[in-house]
Amino acid sequence: MGQLLGLRTVIYGVTNIAEAKSWYSQLLEQEPYFDAECYVGFNVGGFELGLNPDARSVTSRADGVIAYWGVADLAAQVERLGAMGARQHTEIVDVGEGILMASFLDPYGNIFGLIENPHFQLPDQGP
Repeated sequence: MGQLLGLRTVIYGVTNIAEAKSWYSQLLEQEPYFDAECYVGFNVGGFELGLNPDARSVTSRADGVIAYWGVADLAAQVERLGAMGARQHTEIVDVGEGILMASFLDPYGNIFGLIENPHFQLPDQGP
């Protein structure tokens, strides 16, 4: 298996978390599995769609949307991407419950997010 474990989370920056939660609950036809003033998360087919009122202030080029790729060891990947010449966009942030996030600017100016989420599991697809 490679270093990247697959796409985990896409976070949309919002200006009003309550209105956005209501709108996305209607769109997705479900309530969020994680609901706080600072973040709302929906499980969409085993992947996360997140709403963050602070995301617009930390992003530059992506206009509030960052895709986060899952990794087993964020600290090791931060070191690896730094060695590859990627510029760190955000420091490692512990967002609670053992979930760590960081982002980088790739050589082309794209924001590349990494997330270490020990709680993430793909749904059983069956035989």
